[in-house]
Amino acid sequence: MKIVLAYSGGLDTSVAIAWLRETYRAEVIAFCADLGQEEDLEAIKNKALKTGASKVYVEDLREEFVRDYIFPMLRASAQYEGYLLGTSIARPLIAKKQIEIALKEKAEAVSHGATGKGNDQVRFELTYYALKPDIKVIAPWREWPFRSRTELIEYARSKGIDVPVTKEKPYSTDRNIFHISYEGGILEDPWNEPPEDMYTMITPPEKAPDRAEYIEIDFEKGDPVRVNGKNLSPFELLKELNTSAGRHGIGRTDIVENRYVGMKSRGVYETPGGTVLHIAKRAVEQLTLDREVLHLRDSLITRYSELVYYGYWFSPEREALQKLIDEIEQDVTGTARLKLYKGNCIIAGRKSSQSLYEPQFATFEKDMVYDHRDAEGFIKLNALRLKIRKMLRGQAEYQSK
Repeated sequence: MKIVLAYSGGLDTSVAIAWLRETYRAEVIAFCADLGQEEDLEAIKNKALKTGASKVYVEDLREEFVRDYIFPMLRASAQYEGYLLGTSIARPLIAKKQIEIALKEKAEAVSHGATGKGNDQVRFELTYYALKPDIKVIAPWREWPFRSRTELIEYARSKGIDVPVTKEKPYSTDRNIFHISYEGGILEDPWNEPPEDMYTMITPPEKAPDRAEYIEIDFEKGDPVRVNGKNLSPFELLKELNTSAGRHGIGRTDIVENRYVGMKSRGVYETPGGTVLHIAKRAVEQLTLDREVLHLRDSLITRYSELVYYGYWFSPEREALQKLIDEIEQDVTGTARLKLYKGNCIIAGRKSSQSLYEPQFATFEKDMVYDHRDAEGFIKLNALRLKIRKMLRGQAEYQSK
């Protein structure tokens, strides 16, 4: 049997290689996706081979990840309970590439290191089945005898596998160009403040520069294309914003969220560039989108975000929503000017050639285009149903006395 394993080099997937080989007497092919996590991928490849993988695929997916996954999600202004979906959006791309490798290698099965308590198992497996319905899925956490990461560490050490965590600091982290997440350890108590040395992508706001930085982001049809007048590829643009926003302590959130499997969990996230892009795009949308169109799009955010969080990226409903959202975003072209300071991203200005904002109508000064008397009829028509309701109910209340 051949198994293609989504491999990160972390504790769970390192143990998975050894366990899969022992349990299934299988050939394990490891796949590591470069999503901008800034790790030594050559070292990870060597570790997989040393641990027992027969072959290792390492693929540079950075531009594809930002262009075809993060940007469509940003066009939808997606966030789940305040979480900007950095881990969620990576899983469908990783799983898609796993299936491609499985087809190439004629592998019978795919595997992942997600636990039986989390969301990632759902995201991986929904993608597997959506793309190859007959694929065999092996989820070690649902099968092996280990019931804690402490037991995994002990098993790994017995097999001579290097582990990136310790019993004293057992954080579970996931990083890509969009974010880094932290779970586990002392974070499992929601009363505990995250230790300061956990900051990775951002500077603690207390240590951020004392002088504000202004940046400008240009959007075309809902996608960011330039920073401070400089054309950048999707990946390079997000990398640039991570640096600027991270320097000023922007983009950290601490959430107790509702997992898809039914429990609450505490997660700490750093999403510097993504936080800035959400705020910047909203500023341009305020100028360019019709009121009812904007409200319609906003009404879809929760549903779209749930689809991403739950793992339904390759579902017909997400694809249908994406088409509508992308059509709406055709008018979102313009520039947002932002002030970055001490953990805050403040809108300092916005402009657009597609702007629907007309100063002659909005001004409180004298104008020649708006007759204030027109408002009286508008108000009376909108008040008509309220007046009738009160008149009829008031009459009924009077008769009952």
